[in-house]
Amino acid sequence: MNNTPLTFKSFRYILLKCVAERDLFTGKSLHALYVKSLIASSTYLSNHFVNLYSKCGRLSYARAAFDSTEEPNVFSYNVIVKAYAKDSKIHIARQLFDEIPQPDTISYNTLISGYADARETVPAMILFKKMRELGFEVDGFTLSGLIAACCDRVDLIKQLHCFSVSGGFDSYSSVNNAFVTYYSKNGFLKEAVSVFYVMDELRDEVSWNSMIVVYGQHKEGAKALALYKEMILKGFKIDMYTLSSVLNALTSLNHLIGGRQFHGMLIKAGFHQNSHVGSGLIDLYSKCGGRYGMSDSEKVFREILFPDLVIWNTMISGYSLNEELSEEAVKSFRQMQRVGHRPDDCSFVCVISASSSLSSSSQGKQIHGLAIKSHIPSNRISVNNALISLYCKNGNLKDARRAFDRMPELNVVSYNCMIKGYAQHGRVTEALLLYQQMLDSGIAPNKITFVAVLSACVHSGKVAEGQRYFNTMKETFKIEPEAEHYSCMIDLLGRAGKLEEAERFIDAMPFKPGSVAWAALLNACRKHKNMALAERAANELMVMQPLAATPYVMLANMYADAGKWEDVAAVRKSMREKRIRKKPGCSWIEVKKKEHVFVAEDWSHPMIREVYEYLEEMMKKMKKAGYVMDKKWAMVKEDEAGEGEEEKRLGHHSEKLAVAFGLMSTREGEEIVVKKNLRICGDCHNAIKFMSAVAGREIIVRDTLRFHCFKDGKCSCSDYW
Repeated sequence: MNNTPLTFKSFRYILLKCVAERDLFTGKSLHALYVKSLIASSTYLSNHFVNLYSKCGRLSYARAAFDSTEEPNVFSYNVIVKAYAKDSKIHIARQLFDEIPQPDTISYNTLISGYADARETVPAMILFKKMRELGFEVDGFTLSGLIAACCDRVDLIKQLHCFSVSGGFDSYSSVNNAFVTYYSKNGFLKEAVSVFYVMDELRDEVSWNSMIVVYGQHKEGAKALALYKEMILKGFKIDMYTLSSVLNALTSLNHLIGGRQFHGMLIKAGFHQNSHVGSGLIDLYSKCGGRYGMSDSEKVFREILFPDLVIWNTMISGYSLNEELSEEAVKSFRQMQRVGHRPDDCSFVCVISASSSLSSSSQGKQIHGLAIKSHIPSNRISVNNALISLYCKNGNLKDARRAFDRMPELNVVSYNCMIKGYAQHGRVTEALLLYQQMLDSGIAPNKITFVAVLSACVHSGKVAEGQRYFNTMKETFKIEPEAEHYSCMIDLLGRAGKLEEAERFIDAMPFKPGSVAWAALLNACRKHKNMALAERAANELMVMQPLAATPYVMLANMYADAGKWEDVAAVRKSMREKRIRKKPGCSWIEVKKKEHVFVAEDWSHPMIREVYEYLEEMMKKMKKAGYVMDKKWAMVKEDEAGEGEEEKRLGHHSEKLAVAFGLMSTREGEEIVVKKNLRICGDCHNAIKFMSAVAGREIIVRDTLRFHCFKDGKCSCSDYW
């Protein structure tokens, strides 16, 4: 700034420009001049300093500017109320609102909008009622805020819809746009479409963008693209929100080629460096790009000039979708913090999701601690739900239930996560009791709830109960069963030995069975030694997943069990010819915050000799306790196996090595948690039961399907797996 004295007019002009451009540095310089009384004191100017600091995210400065205002007016209060609401401190915003000598409609609208952001429906509705009783004028902003505050209360949204029509508020585009958005968010696509088309001439760019997003959210990508073309023909302005909505539609269609073509158009139009559009591109490539999708996402990210929090969240989310890139998700989260972004609820949900795929339980606890310190009030329920899922996946049901019980508010996702956790750990009674508790609390189950409940029945062999829950879906809750529900039923019947019934069930499905259904049937066939049906299931899987090793391996194992070694050789030859390789068994364990990886018959671990020595001594104690090695799991023909070959193969399975390392590296009484990339084999399952008894330790093994909790020589699955 030069030394020319500032007039009130020029001072005001520069200040307003600072507010518009969020120029905190210049604004603070102006404020210093103002405080030194180089410019005449003015409530008008003080209000704009409050506004500036609020928009720049400096709430403490905004409050100081407000407190120093000599004669605050209603505008002063409205600005500071908005600042606190924006910073998720709705209780302080309410206190300040109650201090306003003469609030106006804007005061009420501001607080209602704050309640909407905080997802506090009841206080918003009470405030609206009070507003009407006092005779304040209701406008489009009032109703838009109220609709947003209703969240998932569709009954209230419908009441407000009737109120808006009868009161003539349906002439506001903003109100109709809010109805389109919130009907859609709650799954009411028909109602959202109806509002959009009834609007007719009232439709603005926001209306079209909202509807394109709605179609994308409901997997109606083709309709979204058709709407985009119609929007162009009608001459509406295309902006970054429109383009990101189209990218969302292409993502819902899994249309990578179309997405790449659209990306080319965005580059020509100069939108590719826009953070809003960039977020859509990153999402497209991460979800539709397959194995190499994230490399394309990284290229998009590097082109964006000023990546904002949304962009970082999208990158973290993209990494978290691929288990192999979970570590990258955590690194990206840390980098985001280093460059100065404060994580929000979405950041935590994404990084917690990634952490649940890592073998490190300490990593998840660190993120949990950071979330607590961050005081995330906005949509905190989603963060807690992610934490429940994290602890369940890490074999820590106690902390999962503790997080569940401490939640101030529960929704269907909260119950789904906890029910699924109990089911995976074989705690069937708790899972079904929690399901009943959910119904008693008035929360309606959804499709995912029934997958969790049916899984609980699968893991315990409760066939009759499973069939009852399956029938309840459609009869009581009007939920059409999907592929995953049918797969659960096939698994339930198959494990219980009802293979013919399972086959009839799969043949009677209203749509073509998927790979999960045939894999469940194949697994049941192996358990109950039904070779003919196993061959059918394996052949179906080979057609659906020509490069997957699972059907070949399972079929070869069944032939080996039956002593059909020529058939085993034929399957293995077919695998070699098609270049299909069996995934090697791999197990992970975390000890003292360090991850240790063991692969079957691998000598790369620095302490592997000590592990084998410990395991050898443990085996001696186990055999004295009655353990007999089940040599059929070695999958070696007896007359071809060298002396001790079968015992050597079985003794070197990765889960045995990981458990042995855990026992020798931890304190007495400390729980052992091991994770494996394949299903645990029968001999290892039996061996670890003996290891838990001999060592007097609780051992938890998570394989690809469930948790096995070994204690005192028994497993939580009761050998039903």
